[in-house]
Amino acid sequence: MQLNRLALQASQSLFDSTELLRVERHRIGGACVLDCGIHVPGSVEAGRLLSLVALADLGRVELVPGSADVAAGPSVQVTTDQPVAGCMASQYAGWEIREGDFFAMGSGPMRAAANREKIFEDIGYAEKANCAVGVLETRMLPTVQIVKSLAAACHVKPADLVLLVAPTASQAGTFQVVARSVETALHKLYELGFDLDRIESGWGLAPLPPVAPDDLAAIGRTNDAILYGGQVTLWIRGDDASLEAIGPQIPSCSSADHGETFAGIFARYDHDFYKIDPHLFSPALVRLVNLDSGHSFTFGECLPDVLRSSFED
Repeated sequence: MQLNRLALQASQSLFDSTELLRVERHRIGGACVLDCGIHVPGSVEAGRLLSLVALADLGRVELVPGSADVAAGPSVQVTTDQPVAGCMASQYAGWEIREGDFFAMGSGPMRAAANREKIFEDIGYAEKANCAVGVLETRMLPTVQIVKSLAAACHVKPADLVLLVAPTASQAGTFQVVARSVETALHKLYELGFDLDRIESGWGLAPLPPVAPDDLAAIGRTNDAILYGGQVTLWIRGDDASLEAIGPQIPSCSSADHGETFAGIFARYDHDFYKIDPHLFSPALVRLVNLDSGHSFTFGECLPDVLRSSFED
């Protein structure tokens, strides 16, 4: 399974329809860079395709009717039968890219090509790629130096690097963050020491918030969408006892910081992510379905009042 090749194929729909999707192609330092919301409007469909690329096309991402009792408006639905490869080896935004004034959170299968994070050793996956494809959550287009650094880290030539970029406060950027409901559940389980190889499939749903007026507000709304409105089902093999034991630790309500809008929590910790309880970052509700026993277990709950406060602020 070559994640970067799959992501490159998935990205072709974006490059083939730049005008319709309101995105713009650039050549920077030899790399192909697609602006999905910095100097162009972007679109909802661009966000959906961006999410697929981040997943290395190992699943389906759809805009579906939302649940009125959770949040008004549509929701982002994600389904994958390759949750570890798609979510952990690709979609997880585990690469912090910082150089000079440039900052981005990097996701997509370029992470597997770079193999810089401990998680790849733990899940037993990395790849030697002929091309590298990444998604950057950022307000700035990458510079020539950033391109050179990323290409070198991924062991490819700059001409074989593809970067899709969008700020959080954009249609595409908001969409692709909210499409991470399953990924946040898997990452929480990873942090809890659960054997991810037991997870066969995943499904997630989270409300798509209004695009915020700035990136800081957008970070708040997109986090709240998952923390207080995200619903995830995981199909798992093995015994029931381990699922019952770990289940209460998975949803966001397992954190002492739970119950306040993310903007409020972030401000309380002086806008320092690393001061926030890491157990907060997970979906509101998680359902574990045991494929061996036929039993299912549900933990957590959605908090529509917090979502309303966040989305309407």
